[in-house]
Amino acid sequence: MDNQSDFMPNLTLGYGVFLFVWGIVTGLISTSDSLTRFIPCLPGVGLMVSGWLAKSNAEQRKFWMHVAVVLGLLTALMGIRFFMVASEGINLASGSMLMLLLTGAAYTGLCVRSFIQARKARLGEASSS
Repeated sequence: MDNQSDFMPNLTLGYGVFLFVWGIVTGLISTSDSLTRFIPCLPGVGLMVSGWLAKSNAEQRKFWMHVAVVLGLLTALMGIRFFMVASEGINLASGSMLMLLLTGAAYTGLCVRSFIQARKARLGEASSS
């Protein structure tokens, strides 16, 4: 496992930090009193933890990256509500929903692509030995 790239764990950690910071900043500048304004922080914390654990624990990297892709998919699903409020115009809340949808879908796609490449590499190593 020494030849594994840290790209996806680093991306996961960075995406988690982005979501956490986005949630804090938009939550603080929002005029809403609802705690839902901090929703992007939830998957952000989970992604930061899973990214860090995937980087620091090579034996369990596969497990933690699978946890991360589930969190990425849930992030995208959180953003689907954008389509219910889009007719009201774009504001801070709907913009956050759109951001969750787009970035969560992109992150999930990158994870799936990475999993496919890892499987192909593993099968290539098995057939060459």
